[in-house]
Amino acid sequence: MVKVEFLGPIQKDALELDIKNLNELAAILQKDEQMKEWLETCAVAVNDTLVSTLEQELKDGDKISLLPPVCGG
Repeated sequence: MVKVEFLGPIQKDALELDIKNLNELAAILQKDEQMKEWLETCAVAVNDTLVSTLEQELKDGDKISLLPPVCGG
């Protein structure tokens, strides 16, 4: 199982999923209308390290964070 957390303004509770890579997570989240728009702009971190490919393999206990863009002032 991996834990998926949604940071910032994404109003969604954390999930625990039995998935093997980020492609599987993307497929699951695409089914959620609220998440579709966020998926286009969010950065993704696995165990607090930003990743750039959905081919990223996952192992039991990994933490995935979806990080929406932020504006500063």
